[in-house]
Amino acid sequence: MIKAVFFDIDNTVCNYDRAHAAAMEELFRFGEDEFSFGREEMDRLLSEAQDRVTGRLGKGSAAIHNRLIRFQDFLERMPETDLTKALRMNEIYWDTFLETIAPEPGLAEFLSALQEAGILIGIGSDQNADVQYRKLEALGILPYFSRIVTSEEAGAEKPAEEFFRLCVEKSGCKAAECVFIGDNIKKDVKGALKNGLRGVWYHPRDTEPKNKEYGFPVISSYTGCLRNIENIFNL
Repeated sequence: MIKAVFFDIDNTVCNYDRAHAAAMEELFRFGEDEFSFGREEMDRLLSEAQDRVTGRLGKGSAAIHNRLIRFQDFLERMPETDLTKALRMNEIYWDTFLETIAPEPGLAEFLSALQEAGILIGIGSDQNADVQYRKLEALGILPYFSRIVTSEEAGAEKPAEEFFRLCVEKSGCKAAECVFIGDNIKKDVKGALKNGLRGVWYHPRDTEPKNKEYGFPVISSYTGCLRNIENIFNL
């Protein structure tokens, strides 16, 4: 019996790609105004900053997602360093991102259905806690969740055992009674399965769930879940 359902955030409860693209467009405008950088050059320099930060910290650290650190690294390599611009860049990115994101279609109704069924609803996401809380609040869905796990808190990124162990611990039930829904097969689905949880792939590009083809449940629409929730979760 399923007692808890955990959701990833980016590209699972909201369209991260769309919001990120909008936020980057604003940063490109900033780069042109402040540094006379073209779009491609600004993109390259920010990517190089990200690579340097990741190289120092390793891929298992939640701090690699911290854009303020990334913007700081970018500015420290300018001929004239002005770190006040790091805060401005961070504000531009996240203000635009949070203004752009919207919950996935049917998500609120699906969360309500889980809530009414007495199922504990949680979040399990890489990233820093502050940013992920702000996303959930901007989406208007934070009140649905009674447990939140971030890689910052777990001390490890998905698909690490430590991350999923914390999800199970917070759920108060057995791993086999927990469902983990996410868009990344390796990190979310296989990571969950490897650690004893039930992994479910959120893949809205598919028109129908193809459980037999993939070997695990596939959600193509949260609206569709309401009609097929027992089969998808194999209740």
